[in-house]
Amino acid sequence: MTIRKKLLLFIPLLVVFANIIAYFVFQSGKVVQQSYDEMLGRILLIEQTSESAEGNLNLLYTYLLNPRDDKGVQGMTEYQLKQLKGRIQEVSDSTDPSFAEEDYMNLLATFLEQKQAAVLDAKAQDPQSAFEHYIEAEKTVSYIHEEGQRLIDAELAYYRPIIENIRNKNEQMNRLGVALFGMNALMGVLLAIWVSRSITGPVGRLVRLAKRIATGDLNIEPQPRRDDELGVLADAISQMSADLSILIEKDKQSLEMRRLVKELELLALQNQINPHFLFNTLNVLSKLAILEGAEKTSDLIVSLSNLLRYSLQKLDKPVTLQEELDHINEYVTIQQARFRDRIRFDLNFDASVLQQQIPALTIQPFIENAFLHGVADMENGAIITLTLSRAGEDVQIEISDNGKGMTEETRLSVLRLEGGAESSSSTGLGMQNVFRRLQLFYEKEGMVEIRSHTGLGTTITIRIPVKKESEQTNVSVVDRG
Repeated sequence: MTIRKKLLLFIPLLVVFANIIAYFVFQSGKVVQQSYDEMLGRILLIEQTSESAEGNLNLLYTYLLNPRDDKGVQGMTEYQLKQLKGRIQEVSDSTDPSFAEEDYMNLLATFLEQKQAAVLDAKAQDPQSAFEHYIEAEKTVSYIHEEGQRLIDAELAYYRPIIENIRNKNEQMNRLGVALFGMNALMGVLLAIWVSRSITGPVGRLVRLAKRIATGDLNIEPQPRRDDELGVLADAISQMSADLSILIEKDKQSLEMRRLVKELELLALQNQINPHFLFNTLNVLSKLAILEGAEKTSDLIVSLSNLLRYSLQKLDKPVTLQEELDHINEYVTIQQARFRDRIRFDLNFDASVLQQQIPALTIQPFIENAFLHGVADMENGAIITLTLSRAGEDVQIEISDNGKGMTEETRLSVLRLEGGAESSSSTGLGMQNVFRRLQLFYEKEGMVEIRSHTGLGTTITIRIPVKKESEQTNVSVVDRG
């Protein structure tokens, strides 16, 4: 669930819950208020009726003393008394039966009749009869007061337990209201903490991850899986960290390859004080040998010159297997001049692999080891074989000899050079350089396999992946800075 959905869901729920509590408390108070209003309304209505009857009696007395104006006695007070009588009737029809107002209503009706009779007698010029009706009306008003008081007392007596019950309910409602408001506040706090932790907690972890990445620490442990926006951001940071680690590792490998190339170039320059002078000298020696009729000596000098020229080329550029074979042929020519018929060099290759690119001086160090450490001590029958072929999707380079071989300890020591172990011998240094350059060039380890037994010769197999033309072009471009 996204953060936006959480906020849009839980905050309205909290507001609705708070409103429900407020409405419940309001309705409970409204019921209590209605009960009070009904009771007090009836009491006030009785009091108001009694006061109206008293007012009408006073108006009647005033009229009997001065019967010339009957507007006062026939005015709003009598009308009001009739209205109050009707309201009492309405209340009696809709309330508890304990409100026994029948006698009270009869008294009000009697009072109105007596009042009307007194007014009619006064108009008929019969003051004696009018005052007799007045005396009766006065007694009726006193009865109205007494009956009203009795009804009020009965009303209070009837509502006393109800009031006590309402009071208890009020206390319960107060406690319930406090509990509900407390629960609402607690839920609000818990919801706020939950929402805050669901947002600020992951944000805090992302900030710490960003600080670690800023300090160079890219070993980011997997983050808890989340389905919101912060989860997407955490996944992006983790992926960015992994990509940075890969880029940094590639950059380290590129720098390592440049360093190795520079070391080879420096070593070549250190071994050749003045290459141009040396080439010119070799050319002079070659021509002198021809003049003296030593054609073989001239050929050897030319091979040596070509060998040195290939070794001194820019080693940051890959070469094809065809170029590497040409270099090996020059080297073999020089070695066969030394060993003559004691050593035979066999070359087998698949023409389709000759355009495959490899780092310069990859095969020659292994051929050199075969000559110097494999078959150099053999008097005859020594054979060194170089085979280039396809092996599935790879190109396989195999250098084998039938020389003295090597012990298991020596074989493992040579293989450790592939893992980066140091060697102090010149041969070991050359092989270590080849191993490392192969790893950096193809970004792969375990490309070299050595099989050897004492007295049975040695076979070194190199399996290199076929690089596409675009990849080969990218590898050959190295920063010269």
